[in-house]
Amino acid sequence: MPRKKARIGVVTVSDRASRGEYEDLGGPAITEWLGNALSSEWEAVARVIPDEQALVEQTLKELCDQQDCCLVVTTGGTGPAKRDITPEATEAVADKIMNGFGELMRSVSLQFVPTAILSRQTAVIRGNSLIVNLPGKPSAISDCLNAVFPAIPYCIDLVEGPFLETNPDVIKVFRPRPK
Repeated sequence: MPRKKARIGVVTVSDRASRGEYEDLGGPAITEWLGNALSSEWEAVARVIPDEQALVEQTLKELCDQQDCCLVVTTGGTGPAKRDITPEATEAVADKIMNGFGELMRSVSLQFVPTAILSRQTAVIRGNSLIVNLPGKPSAISDCLNAVFPAIPYCIDLVEGPFLETNPDVIKVFRPRPK
């Protein structure tokens, strides 16, 4: 039986990008990174939305519940500014909070920039989906994905999502050996 093509949500949360005043660099950086890392069939379901908590919540629910995305990766809105609400919106739609993702992303980012401590990335489970908040800067997106992606395919296995295969020359993932 052929495997189902994975659907992955890529959400840019940015007032300026959503108005067309600023080129969205984060969403394309995520899609490019995933394109290099994943060897199994997948398709991106992209959205560019403003920093409005109700809209972010609605978009995350739609991607998980209606679009059947096994993974939703957001970029932007994770800082301390008043309009940075992505973590709050993400946690509002969560069944389970996955604290280790944010802890690891901040730890890795601190190796590059001291202001990483201001970032509030998080990850959650909603149904059969994993939602991961990334920073907005493309180089930070890559640093964070390199850090957390080794655990993502197994996490998606555990929540009964599709089997994600990766290119081991790009990223080595961890799955326990079958008994």
